[in-house]
Amino acid sequence: MQIESLQDMYIAELQELASVERQMAECLARVGERASHPTLKNALLDYREETATQEKRLDTILQKHRANPAGHIDQTMQALIYETERMVPMLKSGELRDAGLIGSLQRLKHYEIAAYGTAAALARQLKLPDDEKILRACLDEEKEADASLTVLAESEVNRDAKAA
Repeated sequence: MQIESLQDMYIAELQELASVERQMAECLARVGERASHPTLKNALLDYREETATQEKRLDTILQKHRANPAGHIDQTMQALIYETERMVPMLKSGELRDAGLIGSLQRLKHYEIAAYGTAAALARQLKLPDDEKILRACLDEEKEADASLTVLAESEVNRDAKAA
């Protein structure tokens, strides 16, 4: 896709986000099987549902703009997920693996936060208030997920990993 306008850049951002969410859903399915802490396992299931909802929202926005939701693979997310999946087998105990998973998931969440923030800002500049509202809702969900991972790590998982 040749980017010749702010509108083109916005569509490209949305396509990247759609790719990010597709990849995140697949990653959560794989790493969810490796988590041992019950609260973390439940959180990963919740994040998978949230990711599916966000992907549908992005598809709807892209279809509204007559753009292909599946037209791109976000390579940054691909690399972050590769690093997450490469690290998991290196962690020997379940407690330590859970702590490592949280750290990796937070890196993924931070990337999503940056991408949603960019897309929402572009929507605002392009005077697309309905799109901006949806993107800001997704942004808020990502921030909330990141915060809940921090609480889980600090209150339970990292303490268990340290004691193991």
